[in-house]
Amino acid sequence: MDSAPAWSSDTDDTLLCVQVRPETHDVKTFVFNTPSPRRFAYLPGQFLTLSVPIGPGGETVQRSYTISSSPTRPDRLSITVKRVPGGPMSNWLHDHLQAGMQVDALGPAGEFSCFAKGGPLQPISLGGADRPRYLFVSGGSGITPLMSMTRALSDLSTDADILFVHAARSPDDLIFADELRSLARQHPRLQLAFVCEQHGSQPHWPGYRGRLDAALLMRIAPDLRERDVYSCGPGPFMAAIRRLLAELGHPEARYREESFNFEELASASLASAEGVCSAPPVAASGHRITLNRLGDTFTCQPGQTILAAAIQAGVRLPASCSNGLCGTCKTHKVSGEVTMNHKGGIRQRDVDQGWILPCCSHPQGDVVLDR
Repeated sequence: MDSAPAWSSDTDDTLLCVQVRPETHDVKTFVFNTPSPRRFAYLPGQFLTLSVPIGPGGETVQRSYTISSSPTRPDRLSITVKRVPGGPMSNWLHDHLQAGMQVDALGPAGEFSCFAKGGPLQPISLGGADRPRYLFVSGGSGITPLMSMTRALSDLSTDADILFVHAARSPDDLIFADELRSLARQHPRLQLAFVCEQHGSQPHWPGYRGRLDAALLMRIAPDLRERDVYSCGPGPFMAAIRRLLAELGHPEARYREESFNFEELASASLASAEGVCSAPPVAASGHRITLNRLGDTFTCQPGQTILAAAIQAGVRLPASCSNGLCGTCKTHKVSGEVTMNHKGGIRQRDVDQGWILPCCSHPQGDVVLDR
């Protein structure tokens, strides 16, 4: 496998499922390789966008999932997915995806990692210390990017000091608990703290009970002000972590977070985008955007992306990350010109064929989209 070419998001787009592994009652890990040998190279913490034709009329549904495996093992790649009530992709994955099946994928992409870009895998310290000191704080299935980082740090036998705090509803909902305990036995500087709101089916649960508050966080991590903090989980969970860290005097410059829920990320980003310009939907200064299949027309004002203008006009377009990362909003441009500043959510070959991401595209004139 070492001699195989590297997976390229510009030319490779098919993953082959080779294993499905249950993690908890509502979480599964899906392990992939490729139809033709490829080496996966990515930063721990990055994500993939899967595309599957499971919409009501056979439309393609796209969702982004963080890679939970480590690039130190480049022949396989895995995502770990929690079943979401009513979620079309997560339920399809849980109910239908089996070993031997193929899915389309774009990526990897994303900027949430404790590893530096470019060159060999090298952990970074936001505080500039010779030996990185991390506090990983995850809630629920937000553990996946931090698990990828921990697996990589362990495989590389780094001297990083890692304190991993994972919160879940109950011990039955802890993801990767056994593997983390095994890694902690092998890695002398990896410490674990599991925090559960309820004891679930384990009345004698020996770990921490309740929710993370300032007192408990300081008990677990008395030196947190000296650590680089990486957090991932539901929006309210990360908001609570930010408040706790500010209350405890942790330097904001040493904090990074990732939203694994791209719908929440989209809402926040679109609210910000709409705030750029509060002009009415139709104005002479803007450019006209036409959706030729839906029959909708709206005006995009200076400073707005096409997606933000659509939301302001009450037109619903598919979107997830809203900043050019995931590719969910990819749309074919029939005519017109745009300036697009994406972050890896679209392949160059698609751009050459006229596809754009409305979430990060600014029109340079009137534009017609095939939607």
